[in-house]
Amino acid sequence: MLNRYARALFTRIFTPAARFLLARGVSADAVTIVGTLGVALGALILFPLGELFWGTMVITLFVFSDVLDGVMARIAGTTGRWGSFLDSTLDRVQDAAVFLGLMLWFFGAGDFWIAGVAAAASMALGMLVSYVRAKAESLGFDANTGIAERAERLVVTLVFAGLTGLGLNPWALAVVLLLLAAASAITVGQRMVTVYRQSRRVRETDGGQ
Repeated sequence: MLNRYARALFTRIFTPAARFLLARGVSADAVTIVGTLGVALGALILFPLGELFWGTMVITLFVFSDVLDGVMARIAGTTGRWGSFLDSTLDRVQDAAVFLGLMLWFFGAGDFWIAGVAAAASMALGMLVSYVRAKAESLGFDANTGIAERAERLVVTLVFAGLTGLGLNPWALAVVLLLLAAASAITVGQRMVTVYRQSRRVRETDGGQ
């Protein structure tokens, strides 16, 4: 949902930067890779040190590369299956880094194992959400549905991680992560039901021919 409403706005915002980088020979793939490295380093270095606010700031700065690279590819006319594959793969790397960084903090010096478990559950179920959609699409089905898509999960996690770094009780982040894990589980169920219904319609159509 967030993707649909925000894409047009962010496209207008990032178009000047996209044109600037393209004019200097920077490719969309390079931006994708640099953005992923920035997110991963911010999450895996600053979060485990307890710098949740500054870690969030660094991650937020680099996570916008996910929008910028798409704008660059469309302007340059280089959109295609490779770019989509690279972008989707590195999105998973970014997500894993964010939740792993939180896990390292809460299971380590943060000493709050409940939040660590919640982060682990959010990471695992979030990956499953993405896998179900990718597998469905590889079989010719449409599973782009559910209440917890990637953008929503990432935004909510970063907002509460940053607020925790500013002094918010860590229980708030733990509860949010548990709710995200539950929402991800529901999304997996929704996508499975959607694919099942589509597959049943295909069987009925094939049987009626």
